[in-house]
Amino acid sequence: MTVAIVKYNAGNICSVVNALKRLGVEPILTDDHDVLRRADRVLFPGQGEARQAMSYLREHRLDSLLVSLTQPVLGICIGQQLMCRHSDEGDTECLGLFPVDVCRFTPARHEDKVPHMGWNQVTALGQRPCQLFDGIAEAEYVYFVHSYYVPLCDFTVAQTEYILPFSAAIHRDNFYATQFHPEKSGDVGERIIKNFLNL
Repeated sequence: MTVAIVKYNAGNICSVVNALKRLGVEPILTDDHDVLRRADRVLFPGQGEARQAMSYLREHRLDSLLVSLTQPVLGICIGQQLMCRHSDEGDTECLGLFPVDVCRFTPARHEDKVPHMGWNQVTALGQRPCQLFDGIAEAEYVYFVHSYYVPLCDFTVAQTEYILPFSAAIHRDNFYATQFHPEKSGDVGERIIKNFLNL
């Protein structure tokens, strides 16, 4: 199996590379269109700022490539947000794979801190079962770092609550995405990555 990671203007890619290597997978970190098209699985991870990331994707024509992929694709953190239609961060038009807009957390109480950072529970939605969560117990803890969130929508397959309920994971056709970092989420995250590879 060939696993490709999209190389673009975003940080925290190395942790995903290392997580895959721990599973015995040697991923290819690339922005080469042909390599990405031929890969069996594509991961679109990272941390960063939406406008700068989308500018890089457009400059390298990765925006049109990503939306054309037909194999399973997994977006992580900003990857999930960029798969959506629009982000409040920098008033950015994104890839539009999911017709939903990304919003910034607005603290409701003094103790609410933004970004949402640390371990929180994720609940898979039984009415929209998703293979990413096969074998994952209810209300397991996963690791988040984000100031922006995808609201609950028709594509939500798992949710978390911080200030308000939001989409911890979304799925549409061959596109999957998590707001949390499975590569930093211990055994639970490792199982989610394995489930993605086994789709």
